[in-house]
Amino acid sequence: MKIRIKTLSLALLIFAMTSCKEDFLETVPTDSVTPAVALADEASMQNVLNGIHRGLYSQSQTILPGGDSARAGDHYWVPMGDAIAGGLIHSADANNLGWRDTMQWNDHTLETSLTNEILWYHRYNIILHANLIIDRINQGDLTETPNLLAIKGQAYTYRAWALLSLVQHYSKGYLIGNPSTDPGVPVNLNAQSTGPRGTVQDVYDQIGLDVNAAIAAFQNAAPRPTGGPETKSQLNINVAYGVKARWALSMGDWQTAATAAVAARQGFPLMNEADWKSGFNTNDLPEVIWGSNVISTETTFFRSYFYLMCNTFNGSQNRSNPKIADRRLVDAIPDTDYRKDVFLIDAPNTNASASNGEGGWDNNTNPLYTTEEEFDAAEAAIKSQYGMTSGHNTHPYMHVKMLQKNPGTTDPDDIIYMRSSEMYLIEAEAKAMMNDIPGAQAALAPLGNERDSAYDVTIFNSQAALMDHIKFQRGVELWGEGFGYTDKIRWDEGIDHGADGGSGAAAVLYQDAFVVERPSVNDDWIFKIPQAEINANPNIGPGDQN
Repeated sequence: MKIRIKTLSLALLIFAMTSCKEDFLETVPTDSVTPAVALADEASMQNVLNGIHRGLYSQSQTILPGGDSARAGDHYWVPMGDAIAGGLIHSADANNLGWRDTMQWNDHTLETSLTNEILWYHRYNIILHANLIIDRINQGDLTETPNLLAIKGQAYTYRAWALLSLVQHYSKGYLIGNPSTDPGVPVNLNAQSTGPRGTVQDVYDQIGLDVNAAIAAFQNAAPRPTGGPETKSQLNINVAYGVKARWALSMGDWQTAATAAVAARQGFPLMNEADWKSGFNTNDLPEVIWGSNVISTETTFFRSYFYLMCNTFNGSQNRSNPKIADRRLVDAIPDTDYRKDVFLIDAPNTNASASNGEGGWDNNTNPLYTTEEEFDAAEAAIKSQYGMTSGHNTHPYMHVKMLQKNPGTTDPDDIIYMRSSEMYLIEAEAKAMMNDIPGAQAALAPLGNERDSAYDVTIFNSQAALMDHIKFQRGVELWGEGFGYTDKIRWDEGIDHGADGGSGAAAVLYQDAFVVERPSVNDDWIFKIPQAEINANPNIGPGDQN
């Protein structure tokens, strides 16, 4: 990053906007912006923050020198977590944006891959601009108003969040390695600093300092604005507590994780059935603590989160390749749990190119359809109900959890990063790991009772039973929201699509990713350091490669 630091330092500043509520970006010539001007006052610093917000979902070439239109920030990184972990399953061959390569583990395992490079520089770009804000505030010549404290809290939260993302992808998992000696990622604490990888523990220590600094700032800060979905792109104390809960959970600090998770979800009630089935396409949902509000003037079209995994999006990635859930997970959902309804178990397999070889009426294996007319009628009914086009295919176990506001189009939808359900599950896992059986049951009960009319948490009355159930609940509740990768690393679990009756994935399509050894014995779970970084950073050499 040392060579790139000067070119990155203003990358987001020149795309900063005057307000997160506006539908356009204010741009200025690169050579007319300096940190002194861009960070002169609260309004200017808020513009920089708004640029960071936009950078989460913009095409990377608009924020990074050498970026690429095939990666649009967390549109890609969020579903990637479930694609790599084998939960978001491809039913047919389609490699738009390298999505098949990602799923097959032919992407993050290569030091020259676009995914490795863009994720690295995207997160460090966030850190760089957070550093610019923090450095400016720490100069001490600005009046510490509630608004300035809100800006400070957001900057520290962003730095903590970006560092956590980096260390979880480019280093060995905290709980399955030796954090005091395992290589971490560079910790840059001001706009002009760079350094060696250090250790995983070094990174985790800094995340803890940052997230606590964020919470301290937010405690006396102006509250986050209320209103439409755009307001939840701004970070607040709940987001900071949520990042702290994730950080503590990933390192096995169970009590801190539980306490922070409770604080994070305050004011964000669980969704009811109607909300849960509405498509997960807006920050307006009551559970959403943080998300990107993707405005129509900046849609990424065929590079969006929903393009990669939503079965109503009108793109070839979806029409030819309906995304399905692991049938072992879906079959385990009780019929009294309304979440089962968003997985269409008996959808006909209409794609003649389906990887399992069962596509089309001539290959139908579902005894529910005894005639071609019944088969075709079922397809038509699904397309009509969910707004798919005539070109969309259907497939058994396809999901309709993520649905567009305007199905069958390429219109943009929001990206949800943090919900209160996750916080209930973090508290439950943390208390189960402390062997606090009543505490874990109490944390699970509100979520389970809301989702399942016959839910009885008392049957999970041992640590082992609770952990198995928490893993199941995370798999169902957070399916498609990107947590599979970090969950499997934390739990040290591998991937086996063929076990226990099979997931529904085809070995011919998944190839080496059909069975993957657990993270503690397989370093392929660790993303490769970009070769471009090794070439550019004098503090990182070929011997530092994962």
